[in-house]
This record gives sequence, C-alpha cells and structure tokens, in this order.
Amino acid sequence: MDSKTADMRRDYQLTGLTETDVSADPIEQFSRWFEVASAHDQVEANAMTLATGNAAGQPSARTVLLKAFDEQGFVFYTNLTSRKAADLQDNPQAALLFWWRALERQIRIEGSVEPVPHAMAEEYFSIRPRGSQLGAWASRQSAVIPNRAWLEEHLSETESTYADQEVPCPPFWGGYRVRPQSMEFWQGRASRLHDRLRYRLQEGGWCLERLSP
Repeated sequence: MDSKTADMRRDYQLTGLTETDVSADPIEQFSRWFEVASAHDQVEANAMTLATGNAAGQPSARTVLLKAFDEQGFVFYTNLTSRKAADLQDNPQAALLFWWRALERQIRIEGSVEPVPHAMAEEYFSIRPRGSQLGAWASRQSAVIPNRAWLEEHLSETESTYADQEVPCPPFWGGYRVRPQSMEFWQGRASRLHDRLRYRLQEGGWCLERLSP
C-alpha cells in the first residue's frame, strides 16, 4: 500500500446540516447552495460530474457545465455524436455530482434524461463565445482523430467558412435535461460523520430523509 496516498485526508469542520436548515423543495435548496458556491470565489461552481451508462451497463463519467436549472431539472449542452449522447440514447438515466471543496459540500442528483427542444439549444448556442461556436463545428467529439494538427486544420476551415457572419447552431449539437428523482445534500463533518439529507420524489411530492454517513 502507498502510505503517502493512504494518509491523505482532511477533517471537515465548517458547519453542519439539519432538517430544519433546508427547504422543503430540493430545487430551492439547490438554488441556495449554488448561490453561496457562486459567491464564494468558487471556480466554475456550475461544473458537475455527469455519469451515464450504455445499454450494456458500462459506466462513464466526465465533467460538464450546468447551463440552466428550474423546477423541471438541470440542463447541459453537448455534441449529439459524443459518447455521453450515445449512452443517453441507449439508457436515458444519469447522475450528476457537484463538489464544492471550499464549502465542504456536495450535491448528488439522479434522474431521467430528455433532450431539450432544439429551439432552446439554438438560443443558448447563439450567446456562446464565438470561439466555442466554431469549436463545436470543428470537433467530432469522442471520435478518434489522427493528431492535433487535424483538429486545428478543421478549425481553420470552419473559421474561413463563417468569416464575417454569424455561426449557426450545428444540427449535431444540442442539450439535455436531467429530471431529478432524488437529490442528496452532503455536508462534510468531523471524523467522517457527514450530514446527508436526501430528497426522494414520491407520488404527491418530495420526501426528505437523513442517510447514515
């Protein structure tokens, strides 16, 4: 065993989390924590791990950026030919994880996934930085390519194609909404006795319950 790795640990001490601290609505509670994380010099507070699985049950995880949320769920955008999109085509279920280290907090979300309307994706694409718009056209996300030069050549061609004009939303680019069925709010505590409050969607509304750490 690598003793250096085994000895790496941090004892969480900032605060606790009780049932009286949280909203009855998990989306409202997410909004509260997200606002605190965003104001806390948190770099990319909207960064979240997205975990998917294909039809064979092979899991895959990567970091994506949250771009919208409301009572309907949590929205992110991607290339529709990517591995994550292929996974979601086979198995429209996903898990999200937000980790805010400075606050000793994480949020776990599990739920079903659906594509957002293309008009919504187009609206968001129109406000992306131009470089990101061009990159969306140049990249064949998750496909094997020969080298970096190949990618840069495709980017150069795309820049020439759309010189002096707006960059349209590619037909192979879009968004997904994760509709939560469970949301867990985790607050680090001393000696690994963390606070875990989970909302579960049941018929008639959300049920709040405490989980053992």
